[in-house]
Parts: sequence; C-alpha cells; structure tokens
Amino acid sequence: MTERIENSKFKIQNSDYHIPVLFHETIDALNIQPDGIYVDCTFGGGGHSKGIIKKLNANGKLIAFDQDEDAKKNIPHDDRIIFVPQNFRHLQRFLRLHKIQSVDGVMADLGVSSHQFDEGERGFSIRFDGPLDMRMDQRQKLNAAEIILDYSEQQLHKLFEQYGEVSNSKTLAKHIVVHRNQMPVQNIQQFKSLISPVVKGNPNKYLAQVFQALRIEVNDEMGSLKEMLQQLPVVLKKGGRAAIITFHSLEDRLVKNFFRQGSFDELPDNPFVSEVKEPVFKIITKKPIIASDNEIKKNTRSRSAKLRVAEKL
Repeated sequence: MTERIENSKFKIQNSDYHIPVLFHETIDALNIQPDGIYVDCTFGGGGHSKGIIKKLNANGKLIAFDQDEDAKKNIPHDDRIIFVPQNFRHLQRFLRLHKIQSVDGVMADLGVSSHQFDEGERGFSIRFDGPLDMRMDQRQKLNAAEIILDYSEQQLHKLFEQYGEVSNSKTLAKHIVVHRNQMPVQNIQQFKSLISPVVKGNPNKYLAQVFQALRIEVNDEMGSLKEMLQQLPVVLKKGGRAAIITFHSLEDRLVKNFFRQGSFDELPDNPFVSEVKEPVFKIITKKPIIASDNEIKKNTRSRSAKLRVAEKL
C-alpha cells in the first residue's frame, strides 16, 4: 500500500535519524525544475527529500521510497509528496500505479542509514549487542542469523569474499559451518564469539567487513540496485538525471558501468572487440564526487561516499 501525504509544511520529525551525505552536491546535480517530478529512492530521515521539495513549486511532485518501517515516522505532511513503503527495485511499478509514466530525476543514497546503525536491536552495527537481524524491511523472513545457520560452506565463502572482501573468507566459512551447531548464534555477541578464533588483523575492520557482507546478502542489495538501475532508461525523461550515492566498490562499479554502457559488464580491453552500443546516458560526473574534508569531519560516514550523476539522452 502507498500513502498520500496531506498538505502542510515539510518538517523532519527526527533530525538525528540520518545525516544526508553530499547533500548540496546531490541537489545541485539533479538540476531540479520547479514543476518537475522527482524520486528519492531512499527516503530515510527525509534529508535529501527536503532539499528537493524546497526547489519545487506547487505543481512539482516528489515520490519517496523506503522499505524501512521506521522511515514512516519522518513522513512530512505535504500534498506534493507520495510516500511508497517499498524497496526501490519496484520503482516503475509504483510510478505507474500513481499514473506517472516518466520523471525528471531519480536519486538514491545507498547502504545503511545512521538510524539503522544506531539502533542496536536492528543488528546492523558491531558496536551493540542485539538480534543478528539486519533486515531493512522487517516484513521479510530472511535475516542474518538464518544465513549463518542455514547457508552451505560454499555459499558463506562466496558472500564473505564478494560482498565483504574478507581476506580469509574460505577459512571463516568453514569455521562457521563446523562450529555453528555447538553454540547459539541468535545475537551479535554470540556471533562474535563464534568467529573470534578466525578474526584476522584489526578486529573492528574485520567484523565490519563480515557484517557488510551479511547485510548485503540479507537485503539483496546488489539485486535491488541492478533492478532499479535497469528501469532508469524507461522512467527518466529525456534530459532527466540520475544521482546515485554509493559506499563501497561493488555498488560504485555497478553504477559506473551502467551509466557508461547500459549494462553491468566491464568493458573489454581487447582492441579487436568493437561492440558499439547506442549510449543511453550522458555522464555528468567524469569522476565520482566525494565528500569535502569539512563534511568528513562533521560526518565520518561520508568518508566512503561517492556520487555519480548521469543524464538521459
């Protein structure tokens, strides 16, 4: 179900919910038209949405997606906004549901919100004890504990290697499979105890990589991102822009390749292979925009953020 917001002023209920990264850079990059239609794929605390809505007139419209139940607390009262409590992989479906065929801009701030990291019971952070959960959408069944208990050694090895770039991913996977039935692994502390014998290097960095891998798998983040990107050529108007903020190399590579060639494959270096595709996008950011030193000081989360922008041809 979607929710239509009644008319009133835009006001974030909890300004600490999430600090939007690369805020001004993203709003500027969207080249917002006052009467345009825009999509915020990751509403969260509404920070970027607030910046978009400030540039719209009474005829403008913003469609805001967020699959996290907690984000509903931040929905403003404004009849220019349509809130969709769903994963952004369903972008085109819900635009059509609201009789919107195309839009002037789409933005996404990927990854985990500050709020999700700071809520220990959500299981996203290594700083707290809580359920080994990591679901962004609490309606789904699969959580991190089930992955640890049910995945095969090969599946665990693959996800830790690909999504976390864990140096000893094969050893980690084997250790989990051998020992997971000998002790409970329903919460974060139990999981840390389970894998402590195989932690390599800086424990905090290692655990962060392991948790990232589990989170990406739980929420099918790569699959969702691919599906959303593939819909952009259809939903964007000519001249419409997409602005995507990524936080790790896997996401950034997908966005970069899709903007450049309309697919997720790396371009071949072979000079004898000359497959030429009609470009879909004009690249606005030849290199990704990164946070300033000042922003990083204020918000350490912005350190790994990269903003890429493309315009529909």
